[in-house]
Amino acid sequence: MERLVDQLRAGDESAFSELVERMHPQIVRIARRFVQSDATAEDIAQDTWQAVISGIHAFEGRSALSTWILQIAINRAKSRGVRDQRMRPVDDESQFNILDQWRNPPGAWDALPETMVANRELARLVAAAIDELPEQQKAVISLRDVEGIDSREVREILQISEENQRVLLHRARNKVRSAIEAAVQPMANRQSHSSAAPSATTPAGSR
Repeated sequence: MERLVDQLRAGDESAFSELVERMHPQIVRIARRFVQSDATAEDIAQDTWQAVISGIHAFEGRSALSTWILQIAINRAKSRGVRDQRMRPVDDESQFNILDQWRNPPGAWDALPETMVANRELARLVAAAIDELPEQQKAVISLRDVEGIDSREVREILQISEENQRVLLHRARNKVRSAIEAAVQPMANRQSHSSAAPSATTPAGSR
């Protein structure tokens, strides 16, 4: 990492291009969770790279370079989301008691109907459900479950504690699951009714 940072500070265009090629799609995906359009997410990504160029000399190396860059991107995405009045700061506490414990813990993620697994419709439902989450829950679940970033790095990016991350992630997953179940249940009911319907009788005298 130190070598890459030195190259960036020295204005090495090839090193910067490789970094952009590696991280740009991820930055756009994350930014898109907070703003209204792909074009805005792309603008945030470009702003992020400008901030990286102008701020690389101040980078102290206390975290990974990628962590620092994602932190810049998320902060800009959140700010733009607030400006676009797209954030939902009010959280739903109904699933938790006064001790911040589950009232009804969510079931396993793999309990969805098999017909929905690896289905594009499921991916659409998940994306839509994440899009409706409060700001911090959206950030945590996007980084952990969508981008696959490890817990330690997510805490550094969002500057939150391990316990806070755990609660935010559980709440986000529960809300996403509830949204999916609400959409899937009518489909499951229709399948059940269809399978339970009597088969047509064979006309008399037919062979």
